[in-house]
Amino acid sequence: MIIREFLAFTQNASASRRAEASAALARAYLYGGLTADDAWEAKTALLALLDDPSPVVRRALAEACAASARTPRPLVVALSCDAPEVARVVLARSPVLTDADLVDAAALGDETTRAVIAGRHHLSHAVSGALAEIGDLETLVVLAKNPTAKITAGRMLRMVERCGAEAPLREALLARADLPPEVHHAIGLAVARALSDFVTRRGWLGAERCDRMSRETGERVALEACAGFGAAGVARLVTHLRTSRQLTAGLILRAVLSGRTDFALAALADLSGQDHAAVARAMRDTRTFADVHARAGLPPALLPAMQAALSAWQDVACRGTSIRGVGLSRRIIECAITACGALPDADMQPVLALLNRYEAEAARDEAREVARRIAAEALARETARRDAHAADAAWRSALESQRRTAFEAPASAAETVALVEDRTGPAADTHNPVGAILDALPEQILAWYRTDERPVDPEEQAATDAVLDGLGESLLDHFRASRSLVAPVLEEIGADAKAARIAA
Repeated sequence: MIIREFLAFTQNASASRRAEASAALARAYLYGGLTADDAWEAKTALLALLDDPSPVVRRALAEACAASARTPRPLVVALSCDAPEVARVVLARSPVLTDADLVDAAALGDETTRAVIAGRHHLSHAVSGALAEIGDLETLVVLAKNPTAKITAGRMLRMVERCGAEAPLREALLARADLPPEVHHAIGLAVARALSDFVTRRGWLGAERCDRMSRETGERVALEACAGFGAAGVARLVTHLRTSRQLTAGLILRAVLSGRTDFALAALADLSGQDHAAVARAMRDTRTFADVHARAGLPPALLPAMQAALSAWQDVACRGTSIRGVGLSRRIIECAITACGALPDADMQPVLALLNRYEAEAARDEAREVARRIAAEALARETARRDAHAADAAWRSALESQRRTAFEAPASAAETVALVEDRTGPAADTHNPVGAILDALPEQILAWYRTDERPVDPEEQAATDAVLDGLGESLLDHFRASRSLVAPVLEEIGADAKAARIAA
C-alpha cells in the first residue's frame, strides 16, 4: 500500500516535492516503528528512488539515511557510488560502509571525495593507509588533522616522504598528540632538506657544505625528538635510525657530548646486542667500555673521545655541578679534545676536526642563549618602565581632577558634605553641613578666634608680646579690628551648629 501510494504521488510531482517525500519516507522507515510488511514496502520504495533522475531527490535520500546504522546496505552502497555531491554525504558519516567500501571509493573518487573520507570519525588503519598512499596534499592534511584517525607510524613516515616539503602537512602532523619520535625526526629532516635545497638553488653555499649542515641538523633533531618519550620512545627511534642507516658514530658521539646518555645507551645496546644494564655498567667504567665500543662497531679513533666525555660527565655528576644549556657542552668537548690531542695517531685528525666543529657549534648555542636572555631582560625592563610611566600619568591626571574639583563651589549642601567627607572622612552628622564644616576646621584656628578666657602660658605670652611690639601701630589696630569682627560671626556659626545637633 505504501509503495503504491508513494509511486503514484511521485509520478507527477516536482523534484523538490519528491525530495521532501523521499526524506519523509526514509525517516519513517528508520525511526517510525513500522510493521514488517510496511517496512518491506518502504524499503522497496527507497531502493526504487535510486533511479530518480534528479540528484536533488537522491541527495535528500542520502542526507536522511547517512547517519543511521539501520539503513539498508544496498541503498548506502548505491548512494556511495552515485554522483559526487550525493556520494560524499554518505561517505562522510555512514556507519554502514565497510573499510573495503571506503578504500574503493577513495580509489575511484576525486580529491574532494578523498578529503571527505579522511575526515570521518574513527577512521581505521586500513583506510588511513590507503589515503596516505594515494591522497594528495589536501587529503593528507585533512587526515593528519583528524584526531580520531588511526594512523600507523609507517604511514605517517610515508606521508612525510611524499609531501614533507609542504608546511601545512608538517604543521598538521606536529599538532597530533600521538606523533611518534621517528616521525618527529623525519619532519625535522624534511625541513632541513627544504632549507638546504633553497640555499643551494640560491647559490649561497656549496652542495657539500649544505649536505654537512643537513646531516648535523638531522643529528640535532634526532636528539631533540627523544624529549618526552621515555626509554621506550628512545629505543624506538634508535631502531628506526638503524634500519634507515641514519644511526652513525657521529650521532652517538654528539649524544654523549650533549649529555643524552639515554640515547647513547639505547644506541650502543642496539648495535652491540647487549642488554641495557650491561651497557650502562660499561658506560660508568671506562676500562670495560672499550669492549662495548668494539662490539657496537664504532671506529676505534672515537674511543678516547667517548671515554673522556663519559668520565667528564661522571665527574660532573659526582660534584653535583650543573652545566648550562641542553645541547652540546663546551666543558665536555674540551675534555674530549684534550684526550684526543695527546695522541699522535694520524687517525685522530678527523676526530679532532669533528670535535672542533662541535665546540664552535656549542659556543654559538651559548651565545644565542645569552643574547636571548639579555633581550628578554631588556624587554622586561622596558615594559616595567612603560607601566610605571602610565601609572604616574594616571596618578597625575587623578590629582589634577581632584584639584579642579576642590576649587569648584559645591552646588548644594549635599555636595558640600560629600566634599568634606572626601577630604576629612565621614561627617559625624550628614544632616548638619555647617557642623561638618566646623568639625573640619583646625582646632587652632577656632581657638584663635574664641573670646572666652583660657589659661595663658607666660612664655607664650612673652613671645607674643615681643612680636606685637615689633609691629606698627596701624597694623595692630587693623588686626584687632578684624579679630573683633570675625569672632561674633564664628560664635554665631557655632551656636547654629550646636542648635542643629540638638535638633537632630
